[in-house]
Amino acid sequence: MTTSPSPRPAARLSRRGLIAAAAALPAAALLPASPAAAQTAYTGYLMAHFIGEGSGGEQIYLSHSDNGLNWTDLNRGQIVLRTPLGTKGVRDPIIVRSPAGNRYWIVATDLHIGSGTSWSDAANRGSRNLVVWESADLVNWSIPWLLPVAASIGDAGDAWAPEAIWDAAAGNYFLYWATNSTLNGEKKHRIWSARTTDFRSITTPQVYIERPGLEELIDTQIIEANTGGYRYYRASKHTQIVIEGGNSLTGSWTRLGDLSTLTGGGVEGPMWAKFNDRNEWALWLDQYATGRGYMPVLTTNPAAVSGYRKVTNYSLGSNLKRHGYVLNLTQAEETRVLNRFQNPVFNRLQSYNYQDRYVRHYNMDVRIDPGVSPLQDSQFRLVPGLASSSAVSFESVNFPGHFLRHADNDFVLAPRASGGTFNADATFNRVAGLADSSWSSFTSYNFPTRYIRHYGYALRLDPVSTAQERADATFRVTT
Repeated sequence: MTTSPSPRPAARLSRRGLIAAAAALPAAALLPASPAAAQTAYTGYLMAHFIGEGSGGEQIYLSHSDNGLNWTDLNRGQIVLRTPLGTKGVRDPIIVRSPAGNRYWIVATDLHIGSGTSWSDAANRGSRNLVVWESADLVNWSIPWLLPVAASIGDAGDAWAPEAIWDAAAGNYFLYWATNSTLNGEKKHRIWSARTTDFRSITTPQVYIERPGLEELIDTQIIEANTGGYRYYRASKHTQIVIEGGNSLTGSWTRLGDLSTLTGGGVEGPMWAKFNDRNEWALWLDQYATGRGYMPVLTTNPAAVSGYRKVTNYSLGSNLKRHGYVLNLTQAEETRVLNRFQNPVFNRLQSYNYQDRYVRHYNMDVRIDPGVSPLQDSQFRLVPGLASSSAVSFESVNFPGHFLRHADNDFVLAPRASGGTFNADATFNRVAGLADSSWSSFTSYNFPTRYIRHYGYALRLDPVSTAQERADATFRVTT
């Protein structure tokens, strides 16, 4: 997990001092989900990441690349997934692809430093859960859930930097993460592991990597490469980035060297990514000490540590890229992702009789206001209705996964909940505008005689009969 960017003083400290100085955090990444992945034709790359501790920064963002070095922010640089659970913030996302390629999971650290918590509290009294989303297509994601990976680990203070790799021989995923807990009288971050098939339940956690004495370990990531004499390679943040090789996930590992002469200090969050068109790997490292985000070092042989080299011909887009994961995309996956996130349509609802005012959310309440700032508070995706695909639902742009819904004839912006009641309350039929047929009005799916209208600038669900009420219930869908 990555530390906070400069100029925050904590960002300049090493992970080694996290417990004493409360200065750091792990990052998450993952690796190819199936041995068959090497035989698959990939055409692009998808990066899941967070962007920092600023407002909205600790959520899920996506970026795309067609060459693995130059990245473009997707979804207009806006949040793609926002958690309403736990700490209400996530870091260090990984993307897991099922061996069959028909199921995906995003797994992330449940942590929100931007909410004002301290690193010491986060490490010692923080969340023991991971946050998980599931998808069948990389585009439409489930309601998230909490996976309590550290709940049974004694005095565990956190669960950071999740990673996972498919173990074909065992027929399950090897899930591993960092937890700060006491063993043999020493409290520190160790890497723990468990097995899972669905990221909803896990086997009993076991210590996976234990460093001597008080030496901690938070960031580590494995890739399956089958080259250079080893099946797997592991990159870990110690005082430097250390490379190890092994032929079994749970067997012995050989220390091959570190990248100190190449990178110096001040980097963490190692993130492997193989290039689609050649036998070469990028190992992305987060420059936490300078707050510049990721930089890649390249190698054609992960075992030959002296052969890793820096490059300058890369770009990361507008958003800062903090520790995440790169998924190699098939053509079908890339097409779906770009169709949905490359140029998304963000709509606004303009009032008919107060045309300087737009529907917006504010502290989860919904009203019409002029001069909305930030603009995203008044932007929505009009998606197929949650209760009926022939109707519409309004998903917030800056609170994705949150929808306009009526409650006791009032309106709120609420995180999607399971069950039919929420879906029906958040679904509306779009009809010709009651005051002007070139505009639009919206009837409730489950109360079809009631319309979305404003009253005293607040949004309500009411029956409509007078000319004033018809004007109040008429809106222009615009961008």
